[in-house]
Amino acid sequence: MSISMHAACVPVFLKQLGAMLKWLDKAEAHAQAKKFDTAVYLGLRLAPDMLPFASQIRITSDTAKGCVARLSGQEPPKFEDNEATLDELRQRIRKTIDYVQSVPASAIDGSEERDITLPMRNRDPLHFKGEFYLKHWALPNFFFHCTTAYALLRHAGVELGKPDFLSVA
Repeated sequence: MSISMHAACVPVFLKQLGAMLKWLDKAEAHAQAKKFDTAVYLGLRLAPDMLPFASQIRITSDTAKGCVARLSGQEPPKFEDNEATLDELRQRIRKTIDYVQSVPASAIDGSEERDITLPMRNRDPLHFKGEFYLKHWALPNFFFHCTTAYALLRHAGVELGKPDFLSVA
């Protein structure tokens, strides 16, 4: 039996976004224990030329909601990209979870050959078929930014481990 397009992405996005909410809770507890402002996390970078922590969360969110929308033939919902606190990042993740859950499996399943156009900021749009987009763009991009957010929190001293990443903690 083959796996459906919905099963290949929606449960994956939901589990990992849920894990990210727990990471933010641990980050807040860490900041309180060490007596520093949680706003410090938002600007964290591992290298000077990389996007900061808040952007990593935003892009993870955008990738999940964009993937589900495009595979279902919808326009992705737009969020403001102006989160300035951990609570606002949590709200964004929750809005993403709500949207991803709102799209029925029947709207995503069968999208393997759907034409997907992905607008790019500084270049021409990219064009994919649905299955290729999911496997080779959306899921890798989602996990790249999710993993980067995790690494930034670990680097800042937040007590996270592999079970937190895999959401088995």
